[in-house]
Amino acid sequence: MDPFADTLQRLRETFSSGRTRPAEFRATQLKGLGRFLQENKQLLQEALAQDLHKSTFESQVSEISISQSEINLALRNLRAWMKDEKVSKNLATQLDSAFIRKEPFGLVLIIAPWNYPVNLTLMPLVGALAAGNCVVLKPSEISKSTEKVLAEVLPRYLDQSCFAVVLGGPEETGQLLEHKFDHIFFTGSPRVGKIVMTAAAKHLTPVTLELGGKNPCYVDDNCDPQTVANRVAWFRYFNTGQTCVAPDYILCSPETQARLLPALQSAITRFYGDDPRASPDLGRIINHKHFQRLRGLLSCGRVAIGGQSDDSDRYIAPTVLVDVQETEPVMQEEIFGPILPILNVRGLDEAIDFINRREKPLALYAFSNNSQVVKRVLAQTSSGGFCGNDGFMHMTLSSLPFGGVGRCLL
Repeated sequence: MDPFADTLQRLRETFSSGRTRPAEFRATQLKGLGRFLQENKQLLQEALAQDLHKSTFESQVSEISISQSEINLALRNLRAWMKDEKVSKNLATQLDSAFIRKEPFGLVLIIAPWNYPVNLTLMPLVGALAAGNCVVLKPSEISKSTEKVLAEVLPRYLDQSCFAVVLGGPEETGQLLEHKFDHIFFTGSPRVGKIVMTAAAKHLTPVTLELGGKNPCYVDDNCDPQTVANRVAWFRYFNTGQTCVAPDYILCSPETQARLLPALQSAITRFYGDDPRASPDLGRIINHKHFQRLRGLLSCGRVAIGGQSDDSDRYIAPTVLVDVQETEPVMQEEIFGPILPILNVRGLDEAIDFINRREKPLALYAFSNNSQVVKRVLAQTSSGGFCGNDGFMHMTLSSLPFGGVGRCLL
């Protein structure tokens, strides 16, 4: 028996009725989503602490506030987004009406990840509801406590004739993907992204895949090492490194590495104290499977900072690796943990060549006191987002689109 057939049929009937199209209905759903965040803030913070050991500050800044901002943005702009867009006419069509009308897709599937289980679940949901779609939401089964809140509490705030939460692991998700949707939004690994895209292709369903990747960080010899270290360490170890747009590795000269290492140690101590394990601001790895994968990467190169781990607590200290080779496992996959490799290059030309030999990154960082160096990295590489002399991605700006190039975001 198909466990999803009745739910999907109900949602399709709602969409066909036109119920989700009026601006008033869309605004009501968005306001309900806002009430969910405000009335269940403590419940969400407790769930995030149980899943990822997130501090109240991290939960507020990276999960709740950013989701509320997206809701507010949609409510402010909803009617403007819905308006027909007039286009220019030629001589033969002067008496005609020509315009672009934005229409909802229909039934949308959102498959959310575990690393920011509120933010990366609600952000696409805001867009889907604002556009007048019916939505099937599949939260990650890995972040179990947050999944429970989303499944049991969130539906109370939305019209259940046009919204449903479905639960399960890979097997259930595979069954769900056998159905035809009008759009699929997936955030996760390239491996699972291929499965989603293959399933969607059978129905010619359009997809949005946010897949992450390895994000380079070039540090020029002409820089202030402590400023660089503060900015890189803050974002690298935020959410215990489990962030798709965080700096994944550093490229710099051996001389800059020698100046950067004590600065990184100073930054880590400043943020997490002498014993990071006791810090309330350092999270934990999501589960034992990912912990074991990350602990295996600690054998790459040589540990220059950190390296401590504890299986019973899923704890890995903020770590910096040096003497790392491009062929080692830590350079073959997105790290997604509190490990930062440093690879040596002889200069800017070699760094740009290194970056361009690999898959185009979702994010790219460059640090230099020479603005021409930063501009050259931007001009001669390709990435989804670029930050010059800052360690926090452009994703915090609603005025900039969030996207990737090639396999990072499709």
